[in-house]
Amino acid sequence: MKLEDINITIEKTIRRKTLSIFVERNGSVRVLAPVTSSDEKIEEAVKSREYQIFSKLAKWKELNQGKVNRKFVNGQSFLYLGRNYRLKITKNQPVPLKLSGGFFHLDKNYLGKAEKVFKDFYKEKAKQKIKERLIIIQEKFQHKPTSIKVLELGNRWASWTPKNGLNFHWKSIMAPVSVLDYIITHEMVHLKYPNHSTKFWNELDKKMPDYREYENWLKLNGVKMSL
Repeated sequence: MKLEDINITIEKTIRRKTLSIFVERNGSVRVLAPVTSSDEKIEEAVKSREYQIFSKLAKWKELNQGKVNRKFVNGQSFLYLGRNYRLKITKNQPVPLKLSGGFFHLDKNYLGKAEKVFKDFYKEKAKQKIKERLIIIQEKFQHKPTSIKVLELGNRWASWTPKNGLNFHWKSIMAPVSVLDYIITHEMVHLKYPNHSTKFWNELDKKMPDYREYENWLKLNGVKMSL
């Protein structure tokens, strides 16, 4: 579907009772609608929310100005747990990449595949930290996840599966621990409420009363969490 020059992706799901419009982190527009919605009804709803869509896109463009185009050179900063660490290109170190002495150290022999090396580092650290934080967080919950995975999730920070598994984007390890806790808690609530209904948000508020602070941090800084 197109609205003027905007391509809009429509996704129908049995888990939704209402239609919602999202501007993803890459600037694409996605509409989530109940599976029972006809194409005509969706098109009518989208056109009626034209102002809302353009307002969200304008906000996205404003936030996207903070995007960092990182290069694998000495002095470039990389995020890890909410802090920026500068890069040092080294040689003959025992591992391709390590965080030591307040710097990321990348062996020059791996410059050709530096992006993969960083992703592998982030994935491994995310697995460790998420499992560590989950031990504390899940004490508040009756429902427990059946599995934990760290993946490339496109424009999502995390997701849950129908079999109660939780998936997390490797980029989530770039956020401060408090924000990572929010991402985990958000998904834990989905184990009970697999949608964004009023009950979901009420439950999230009970489990993490200050969740809006961390949700806002992601909105403002999420564009910086990239390679």
